[in-house]
Amino acid sequence: MDSSELGEYITANNGISKPWLLVQMRLLKLQEIKDTLPETEYAERLADIYQDMMNLGEWWIGQEDEVFGDR
Repeated sequence: MDSSELGEYITANNGISKPWLLVQMRLLKLQEIKDTLPETEYAERLADIYQDMMNLGEWWIGQEDEVFGDR
């Protein structure tokens, strides 16, 4: 899946309010331009995305069924 496909999925499923999907979008976009970036800039952008992901914390608590599906 590329970033445009993920963007379509996010739009179709009201995913703009789901921060974990936005982190995935940022990772895909970064992966797509990786070869055009200096190594240090790539590392900085990746570290920024990682920090944002860690700031999500336990976002899934209370919405386990929606996020992980019925078990």
